[in-house]
Amino acid sequence: MNSKIKTILDQYSVLTEKDIKTSLSRLLQEKMPVNRNKNVFSTMFGLIDLTSLNTGDTEEGIAKFTGKVNDFGENYPELPNVAAICVYPSMVKTVLEILTEGVEIAAVSAGFPHSQTFMEVKIAETSLSVLDGASEIDIVISVGKLLEHKYDEIIEEIQEIKTACRNAHLKVILESGLLNLSDLRIASILAMEGGADFIKTSTGKQQPAATPEAAWCMCTMIADYYRISGRKVGFKAAGGISTTEEALQYYCIVEELAGKEWLNKDLFRFGASRLANNLLSDIIGEPVVFF
Repeated sequence: MNSKIKTILDQYSVLTEKDIKTSLSRLLQEKMPVNRNKNVFSTMFGLIDLTSLNTGDTEEGIAKFTGKVNDFGENYPELPNVAAICVYPSMVKTVLEILTEGVEIAAVSAGFPHSQTFMEVKIAETSLSVLDGASEIDIVISVGKLLEHKYDEIIEEIQEIKTACRNAHLKVILESGLLNLSDLRIASILAMEGGADFIKTSTGKQQPAATPEAAWCMCTMIADYYRISGRKVGFKAAGGISTTEEALQYYCIVEELAGKEWLNKDLFRFGASRLANNLLSDIIGEPVVFF
């Protein structure tokens, strides 16, 4: 590790698994009952990136998927719509043609979900996604390079992809389930230093996926980065989050560690499509299958 990277890393908190588990248990016992209400559920609904990332996705299917987002406001005018629709790059143009609501269009890019491709391909895929209408780009950090401690290369790669994003926001997926606490801490820092607008737990394609412990680490680093740089980086919880109770844990963590200023779609997201109907059901008070 070169001295510049070491100097950067030394500015951030060092965590232990024991301390996280102890603090997390205390926080959830205190905050879950307070936040278990329909106002919070409605806020969380508006933070969802509604996602379709299937091998069998078709233009017709994505058009219908987008149409449901268009129809949501008419059916539930008292609720916020989802924050974004997330699709593969080839489907961005379809979403753009159908979408009538003020919802972001997110594209997974740069060799998703493994990030194991040429840098030229990552840049081209990102640029083409933005050209087709993506306002947000979700990429995966180069986990292999992280495990080889090629930290400079990771920062440079994220910086280049961020440049290719132009005005689109960049979310960097850390694939937290594959990392130990030390590597997750470093990955969070490198992604933000590289220019990430959000750091995200998981692709949902690997197990284990999101965990509250990983969120605690990442949100601590986000708070540290804001203290150091003055720039706010968002947090996205994704991978295996399907129930209101699960989502509420992440809401409490973000509120506690980042702060109430982060409790909006500009700085907090859920990548959890199954969550949408479950949250909607808990808000309405009866089973609902809208999406």
